[in-house]
Amino acid sequence: MRTRLARLGAVLAAIVALIGAPAVTATPAQAAEQWNPPAHLVQPLGEVWNHVESTYPDLYGFRNYGWDQIMANRGSVNYCVRWESDAPVSAALRDRIHADLKKQFGKWMAAMVESNGTGTNAWPYPNVPVNIVGWAVKNRSTLQWSDNSVDIYAGMLDSEGAPQCAPDCGRFFHQDGNYSRCPGGAARHYDQSLWLTKGFQGGAGGDWGQRVGQEYFTSALGQENIHIYLHEVGHTFGLDDFYDWTPTGQCCFLMKAGSAAQITEFDKWMFRDFWRHLKSRYGL
Repeated sequence: MRTRLARLGAVLAAIVALIGAPAVTATPAQAAEQWNPPAHLVQPLGEVWNHVESTYPDLYGFRNYGWDQIMANRGSVNYCVRWESDAPVSAALRDRIHADLKKQFGKWMAAMVESNGTGTNAWPYPNVPVNIVGWAVKNRSTLQWSDNSVDIYAGMLDSEGAPQCAPDCGRFFHQDGNYSRCPGGAARHYDQSLWLTKGFQGGAGGDWGQRVGQEYFTSALGQENIHIYLHEVGHTFGLDDFYDWTPTGQCCFLMKAGSAAQITEFDKWMFRDFWRHLKSRYGL
């Protein structure tokens, strides 16, 4: 679900991103390249994009979609985990969270790859590594490991008292790519946060990352699809919610919350459609 928090984050990020960054719109000729969705999806996909163009206030000017993050990193994405809970985290649990985060994020990236292993519609990265570079907690003692595999941010809180990773290292705060004040430099910056909050119901997603319940995410470890997280990643890449309408012929898909528990064919083609309308900003 794209909550008010997610929308506010997106608006703030858009303001930052627009400074010195002119909007670039894909031309119809460019957008049409290599576009071959199944015939039964052509009409509903057109309806979705028309809705996006008529409802997003800064669709083409916004410069911090998940697409922008991956392209800025030349094919990877960095995460920091915000552990808003007093539940202890062993090294084994940490590693399971990292593994499932990579696996689940990879499901969306797999949607951009054709059966022959190449990226669709000039997508340049058939494989997108996910790097978890840090953890944020209120108390260091919550994390029951002593190795230095990730950066630890203990006691660094946002305005509402939730643990956060260092703003100096966050792309949301530094969309110009200047991480000179990040202790670990650009290599240790984070593009998104996996924000796990004790008692949190539902989810929120935006360019800043995804927020879901701590109990929900940890209890879902090992499942094939952590569907609330997957839904929120869709928002990070620009996909919309479908609270008050349904595209023609489509009843059940991940971005229509509660109607599917995995990325469907329609979700995949909506994802690809968003890319094809943005790819010209990268000269593709």
